[in-house]
Amino acid sequence: MAFAERTGPPRRRALTMMGALLAAAALAGPFSGAVRATADEAQPEPLSAFPQALLAVRTASHRVVEFQVWIADNPRRSEQGLMYVRHLDAHAGMLFPFSGREPVAMWMKNTYIPLDMLFVDAHGNVTRVTARAEPLSLDLIYAPPGTRAVVELQGGICARFGIAAGDRVLSNALHTGH
Repeated sequence: MAFAERTGPPRRRALTMMGALLAAAALAGPFSGAVRATADEAQPEPLSAFPQALLAVRTASHRVVEFQVWIADNPRRSEQGLMYVRHLDAHAGMLFPFSGREPVAMWMKNTYIPLDMLFVDAHGNVTRVTARAEPLSLDLIYAPPGTRAVVELQGGICARFGIAAGDRVLSNALHTGH
């Protein structure tokens, strides 16, 4: 999961740098209980309501692996991401498009399954892979500067299919950053 929180209380994982600092302060301070209660009380939107797209990863060995992804196309969906999901199919995932102008960080709050995260630049190149992000962790996972998208997949899927930094992500949905 990820949240690109630009306004309001931090609720998810893809944070702008300012959101990351605010989230860390909120979690450490006396105000944090109210922030968490507000975020946790919101009813999650069913994933079936999220837009979907086909996304492919072309590996260095020229293997093409396809995934059906939900698209976190607005701040609320980005905040929710894959929170509360208990199973993710091998060829399913979530795409978090960004403008590329702001720093991005991810976390695993309320995410029950390990996830592989692909950090993607404006050209569709995978710049970093974080494998098997720890479920329920509040540790921030920082994206490289200029990240235009994060793709979350089932934990271990990158190792299974040989997906690594330098590979290429192909999808029209990459260019829908909010």
